[in-house]
Amino acid sequence: MAPVKKGILERLNAGEVVIGDGGFVFALEKRGYVKAGPWTPEATVTHPEAVRQLHREFLRAGANVMQTFTFYASDDKLENRGQSLKYTGAQINEAACDLAKEVASEGDALVAGGVCQTPSYLSCKSETEVKAIFKKQMEVFIKKNVDFLIAEYFEHVEEAEWAVQVLKTGGKPVAASMCIGPEGDMHGVSPAECAVRLVKAGAQIIGVNCHFDPMTCVQAVKMMKAGVEKAGLKAHYMVQPLAYHTPDCNCQGFIDLPEFPFALEPRILTRWDMHKYAREAYKVGIRFIGGCCGFEPYHIRAVAEELAPERGIMPPGSEKHGMWGSALEMHTKPWVRARSRREYWENVMPASGRPKCPSLSTPECWGVTKGHADLLQHKEATSTQEMKHVLEMQKKAKSSA
Repeated sequence: MAPVKKGILERLNAGEVVIGDGGFVFALEKRGYVKAGPWTPEATVTHPEAVRQLHREFLRAGANVMQTFTFYASDDKLENRGQSLKYTGAQINEAACDLAKEVASEGDALVAGGVCQTPSYLSCKSETEVKAIFKKQMEVFIKKNVDFLIAEYFEHVEEAEWAVQVLKTGGKPVAASMCIGPEGDMHGVSPAECAVRLVKAGAQIIGVNCHFDPMTCVQAVKMMKAGVEKAGLKAHYMVQPLAYHTPDCNCQGFIDLPEFPFALEPRILTRWDMHKYAREAYKVGIRFIGGCCGFEPYHIRAVAEELAPERGIMPPGSEKHGMWGSALEMHTKPWVRARSRREYWENVMPASGRPKCPSLSTPECWGVTKGHADLLQHKEATSTQEMKHVLEMQKKAKSSA
């Protein structure tokens, strides 16, 4: 009989470092299994082997949380703006749970069922309507007996609170992660206040994911932690940032960058950047450390390697990776062998190889969020008139930049 795995709260209460997985939608879009735009996860049904393999690579890299590939798997998102799928939300969510559980059983990993922000909230639907969407997804996670639940990728703390309140009824530990930076949510609610509200709603683990680079996200979680402590509350903390440098982003994060989503590659963090991120996250008291969009298995491996002394274990994937480039001692070229040391890689300054490109971009600041007419969603495909309008808006935004 297999030993009973320790739960997420048991691990965090003991001070253990929990390594999350990386980004699925971007990784699978690049591999040809997710469509950019809707970013929906029907690949759990149409191409389960691709989802399974990515889970397996993150597990080998050191992740001990397998998050279900259920990002944007709510019914309202699956049928938004003309998308028509043969599969129901329940089918996609159930398949995602089965795949995550299968791979988690191959190692010391837990399964987290995840919900995220909804088109219904952006369209100003009622609290009752939005909560019903979360409840429908949660019921699948409870049926499949995942280990804990995550409400992630929320731009508005109000919607995140609603999600947490629903997930708490499932009787599982609940984590809540917002896609905000130090400026707070899209209505100007500070990270500290967001954190307090999430804890009061019932989340035991709080933090941020996506939209910003690792150091920006760590700073935002640090602000959340300070707010929780000032309020006399307690929580565990998590961070799952982008694997892209975003020093030029505004409060909306990387989706406002003109390179989003198809020209972000020059911003990708190196594995050595990930060592710095993991160490900084650990230093500020974050113990659930993973990644989001742009994070590939080698990034997670770097996080696991950096924190191996604290965890007492190296990831299986390190069998094929010399720490700090040490395996380069075996290279045929002497100038490459000279790079087989930590000092070299900690101080290297990567070039982009693009002499005509700027180092920073100007974000497109349209200034629209929940409650604005341009964010109202619908089942019908985006019309020609709507496209004409957004192109006019784009032109106006660029002229005022």
